[in-house]
Amino acid sequence: MILRATILGDGPPVVLLHGLFGQARNFAGVQRQLAGGFRVVALDLRNHGGSPHGAAMDYRTMAGDVLETLAELGIGACPMIGHSMGGKTAMAIALLAPARVSKLIVVDVAPVRYPPHFDSILAVLRGLKLTAGLTRAAADVALAEVEPDAGTPGFLLSNLQLGAAPSWRIGLDEIAAAMPDISAWPFTTETYPGPTLFILGAKSRYVRAEHRPLIQAHFPRARFVSLKNAGHWVHADDPEGFLAVLRAALALPDR
Repeated sequence: MILRATILGDGPPVVLLHGLFGQARNFAGVQRQLAGGFRVVALDLRNHGGSPHGAAMDYRTMAGDVLETLAELGIGACPMIGHSMGGKTAMAIALLAPARVSKLIVVDVAPVRYPPHFDSILAVLRGLKLTAGLTRAAADVALAEVEPDAGTPGFLLSNLQLGAAPSWRIGLDEIAAAMPDISAWPFTTETYPGPTLFILGAKSRYVRAEHRPLIQAHFPRARFVSLKNAGHWVHADDPEGFLAVLRAALALPDR
C-alpha cells in the first residue's frame, strides 16, 4: 500500500510515523523545526489520515506499507522515528529490514503486547450517529464519559469530518477489528544492530523497567532519555525538550 506522505525541507531524509488515531499532521511542528536541515517525510499509516484503508494492521503489514512508500519516493536508508503504534511500526521495520534504517528513534512505546484499553473509546466513536446536525460539542460530551483526559477527545475528533454528511477519515471499523494485532508484538528473536534511542515521557507508564531487558534483546544499542514534563504524547507535552533530544540524536553518526 502506498501511503499519503507530507514532505517538508531538503537534505537527508527523516521519516516520522504517528500513533493510533493520529495522522501525519500531528508532527507538523516537528516537521517545520527539522525541515531546515532534513527532508522530513511524515506518513499517514493505513486506515489513518489520507492513506487508503485495509483490513490488515499487523506490524509486518504496516512495515511493508512504509517500505513500499519510501521506495516509491526514492528514499533508501534513513532515520526512522515513530510514536506509540508508529514506534512499534518503526521497530518492526528495523527488525525486518535493518539496512533501510540508519538509526531508530522510538517514542514512548515498548516492543511488548499491551492489554486492550481502547475498547470503550472505540465503542463510543463507532456509536456516534453520523447524521446531519452532529456537532463537535455533542461528540465531545459522548467521549468525555469514557475518557477523563481533557485533551484526548479533541485529538480523536480531529478524525471526524462534520457537515451535511459527517464521516470518519479513519478506517474505524478496520481499526476496531485489528486491535488485537495493534496491541500485540509479533517478534521474538530478531535484532536490529543500529543505533537506537527510546524517548520516554516520565509521566507515562507505556515503557516500564521490566520492559528494558526485552528492548535490549531486540535493540542491543538502545539508549533511553526520559522527559520529566511529558506523558505519552511526548512531542505535544514537551515540544522543546523533544526537539532538543531529537536534534542531538539525528546529529550523531549513524553507525
